[in-house]
Amino acid sequence: MSPATTPSETPPARLLRINEVAAETGLTTRTIRYYEEVGLLEPAARSDGDYRLYDASDLDRLQFIRSLRDDAGFSLSQIRQLLEDEAARERNRERLRHTTDPAERRQYLGEAEARVLRQVALLDAKAARLAVMIDEANARLARIRGHLADLEDASGEAR
Repeated sequence: MSPATTPSETPPARLLRINEVAAETGLTTRTIRYYEEVGLLEPAARSDGDYRLYDASDLDRLQFIRSLRDDAGFSLSQIRQLLEDEAARERNRERLRHTTDPAERRQYLGEAEARVLRQVALLDAKAARLAVMIDEANARLARIRGHLADLEDASGEAR
């Protein structure tokens, strides 16, 4: 087969330095390094000069962490648990693909069930706290509207 007819090789994944990742994710380099220190992220590679290098999956992970932290209000320990659960889910999925033993399948599915139950409990607790905050904000809003109505009534009587 001539080179023109051989399938082309997939180009190597583009690796980014930490400054590029920071610019792309909106995180600081300090935050990215901290996430690495606490085990939330592991750079895809290191350069010859020992620079951290990140790939597209690292960017996705950082965006996911940022979303959990900023949008959903999860703590870093909660985020770590969610990421560990996701990694375990992937491992379990792979183990399930490679076994037909009912006892092993039951064990893997039991582990998966326990992790999902923990996630549901975490999300339920978060939702309950948010529901309380919404109720409190609605109560403040009702008080403000009550004061505004009182002012309207008072100004109507003074005319």
